[in-house]
Amino acid sequence: MTRQLWAPWRLEYVSAADEDEGCVFCRALEGDDEERLVVRRGERAFVLLNKFPYSSGHLMVAPMRHVGEFGALEPDEVTEIHALAARGIDALKDTYRPDGFNLGWNLGRVAGAGVVDHVHLHVVPRWSGDTNFMPVLADVKVIPEHLAESRRRLAEAWPS
Repeated sequence: MTRQLWAPWRLEYVSAADEDEGCVFCRALEGDDEERLVVRRGERAFVLLNKFPYSSGHLMVAPMRHVGEFGALEPDEVTEIHALAARGIDALKDTYRPDGFNLGWNLGRVAGAGVVDHVHLHVVPRWSGDTNFMPVLADVKVIPEHLAESRRRLAEAWPS
């Protein structure tokens, strides 16, 4: 039997990605880090919180350069993206104490990418039993912490 995962809240995110407001990742680099939920900037890549998280602390790591193809990333960009993801995992461990992580690249709309023209790596903290009755019965995801507070806590916990 095939199981179906319903995530209707993603429609707002995917629909917003189609609007002519430019790239969400490029816009994040132009604004205030706190306002744009940027947790850390590197030389070639940066880390920000997902505005529509799967769980508290859901990070995305993206190259600073606007690039839509995974294979078009420069070796230095790939290295820094993965180094930032590793440091992000350390900050998430210190801040939220998750039991595990999902890391993933959604390449293309059919693969779940809400933003298809700027590749990015998702870092999603997970906890044992993190599916509760709200998403199962009410089709509602409960994120218990405001994104601004998550950003502040992770920025403070970021390893040097």
